[in-house]
Amino acid sequence: MISLKEVRHIAALARLNIAKKEEEKLGKDLSAVLDYIEKLKKVDVSETKETSHPLASQLSIKNVFRKDESAESSQNLVGLAPETKDNYVKVKSILK
Repeated sequence: MISLKEVRHIAALARLNIAKKEEEKLGKDLSAVLDYIEKLKKVDVSETKETSHPLASQLSIKNVFRKDESAESSQNLVGLAPETKDNYVKVKSILK
């Protein structure tokens, strides 16, 4: 387990103000994270291929675009506005 001195040092480096009662819990949590990292270091990944995307081997990834067309429903909304001009909603100016 990480010592309380190390926890205080890490907290100081991260510019965290932690209470005395939080130091022990933080020490346990940090120790658990570091223990898990040690487990991961033992995993053999020599046969694993590098990937840039988790689905790249399964799917053909491409951007999907649609035409920029106004929807009929937006025309209905413009008609519901209290004031309109040239098919736009007219609002008060906020910049002077």
